[in-house]
Amino acid sequence: MAKKKRPAVKRKWSAQVAKRSDALDLKPGIFTQRSARAIAQSLKKSAEASRRRKANPFQSAMSMLNFEINRAGKSLSAARRHVLENAKVQLRRAFERPA
Repeated sequence: MAKKKRPAVKRKWSAQVAKRSDALDLKPGIFTQRSARAIAQSLKKSAEASRRRKANPFQSAMSMLNFEINRAGKSLSAARRHVLENAKVQLRRAFERPA
């Protein structure tokens, strides 16, 4: 009896999530900015303006930032990871949340 072949699995599922997610409408290149504060401010602005999000603005913004960090995975340089981790701190400050 011949085995049935499974359909090919898309490898870049995270790219589809970023494009079609109901989380936020992000400005292009937001995560390539050099300043953690600029990233946080842009995420905050997008989260507050978005009508597609399902959670509150802080949760949506933090979720997108964590998604970007996790999606980059091992290919993220130490310097870039540091900037993005600092953006989390700046985002908490922007939303006046405790650290």
